[in-house]
Amino acid sequence: MSTSARCLAIGEPGFRPGSRGREAGHGTPSIGRATHLGRGLTIGWLFMFILLMAGCARVERRIVVGSKNFTEQVILGELLAQHIERQTDLRVDRRLNLGGTFLCHRAITAGEIDLYVEYTGTAYTAILKHDPIGDARQVYQRVKQEYAERFDLVWMEPLGFNNTFAIVIRGEDARKLHIATISQAAKYAPRWRAGFGYEFMERKDGYPGLARTYGLRFAEPPREMDLGLMYRALRDGRVDLVAGNSTDGLIAHLDLVVLEDDKHYFPPYEAAPVVRRDTLARYPALGAALRQLGGLISEEEMRRLNYQVDGEHRDVKQVVRDFLDAKHAFLQPESRSREGTE
Repeated sequence: MSTSARCLAIGEPGFRPGSRGREAGHGTPSIGRATHLGRGLTIGWLFMFILLMAGCARVERRIVVGSKNFTEQVILGELLAQHIERQTDLRVDRRLNLGGTFLCHRAITAGEIDLYVEYTGTAYTAILKHDPIGDARQVYQRVKQEYAERFDLVWMEPLGFNNTFAIVIRGEDARKLHIATISQAAKYAPRWRAGFGYEFMERKDGYPGLARTYGLRFAEPPREMDLGLMYRALRDGRVDLVAGNSTDGLIAHLDLVVLEDDKHYFPPYEAAPVVRRDTLARYPALGAALRQLGGLISEEEMRRLNYQVDGEHRDVKQVVRDFLDAKHAFLQPESRSREGTE
């Protein structure tokens, strides 16, 4: 019997080691031969079990990166994924474009994703329910401490840019009416229509507080709009004022103007990776890789990345790949650590 046939036959009903010898007329095998064969089979199955477990261990050596559902977040999620793949032996599954802040927060606390990029001011107000404050360092330290205590999540070093909410109007209106600040725009708001994202309408650092701070009253209730549609709706005259993000690449391209937050209503929104503590403990090289990203991206660089995707319609993966290649010299650890050798 061939080796493959023997392996198949082992599991068949009625199979008895040594039966081939009886069929050939050689009599019943000795107890010693049967015992030897049994030991061989046991060792063989044990060896196969060890290989199977080793294979399972390799499969489990993967992490899941998530992101919210707008361009900058998809870019940053892809950036985390590619950088981790370059700097460690971990396999990365991508769950990008998940949804808004609360959906991503539920996903990471439930263990459905291992990390994503969050903004300090968003965490401070929307998740932790604190009133907005303007001190960037204080906000970061508070969210870092409370996320660790309440959710067992770790805030890594900020990526280097602050993506604050931006109150935006058409450039032609800003020039014609000599508007540069939100306070100046408030005088014209009763004749204007506004468009805001779904989260912005509900959050503590969103529209309700903004309206109270600046006395904003519009011609009709603000329209809730998808973030990807607001700028073009503003350009096309369907709305007159929107709340976007300061690093959006389309703002300058569409001749839109960001108004100064002259009453300093909005808190800082520094972008930083948030990671499950148990994932960092399981894969030490992950923390080392993420620390390399601290301070890597300026506001202007983030704006350019966003525009390459939104304005030039380039592929996100290629945009991120080109950016990391250009930053190659800044991302080399003194001695690259691999998961398999730690």
